[in-house]
Amino acid sequence: MTIETNSTRRNMLGLAGTSLLSATAVSMLGGSPALAAMRGKKKMAKSGDVDILNIALGHEHEAIEAYQIGAESGLLQKPVLDVAVLFQGHHKGHRDALTHTIRDLGGTAVMPKSRDEYLTALNASAIKSQSDILRLAQRLERGAANAYIGVIPAFGNRDLAMVAGKLAADETAHWTVLSQALGDKFPMTPFILG
Repeated sequence: MTIETNSTRRNMLGLAGTSLLSATAVSMLGGSPALAAMRGKKKMAKSGDVDILNIALGHEHEAIEAYQIGAESGLLQKPVLDVAVLFQGHHKGHRDALTHTIRDLGGTAVMPKSRDEYLTALNASAIKSQSDILRLAQRLERGAANAYIGVIPAFGNRDLAMVAGKLAADETAHWTVLSQALGDKFPMTPFILG
């Protein structure tokens, strides 16, 4: 099924194009005074914090590759492709900030998997339309938002918990835009994510 971009959807996608959501997360990770003070003070990080950050980094690697697969598929119409590239850029910003923070905390950042591993894990062979790509991205964004929300209480360092909240907001914004582009009705129940 091909998604038609009517004026409402086009306006919604245009708003996403001007968003600077991940800039906040990147500045929180890379430029936060609290995190800057942690540089060279690895003992301030709780032992599980780096593990949590590496799991988050693994999800960011997956999102980057999913958007790359979508962009290279030839199935995305121009305005949708532009938003996919924008969202991929957000995830690259998240990746870079997470990698930097993991290293500052004395950890080793997890590397991305191979392209073939992502193609298999994402079931890319089943993608036949723009809608399929948007549904995959929507599912990954919702999963990432829920994951970030879920780890907030697990962080030993409260600054990292706050950053997880900001990253969850980015993922939620992505999910919302994708849901709008797909024409999904907004959930009527409270506690949509988490």
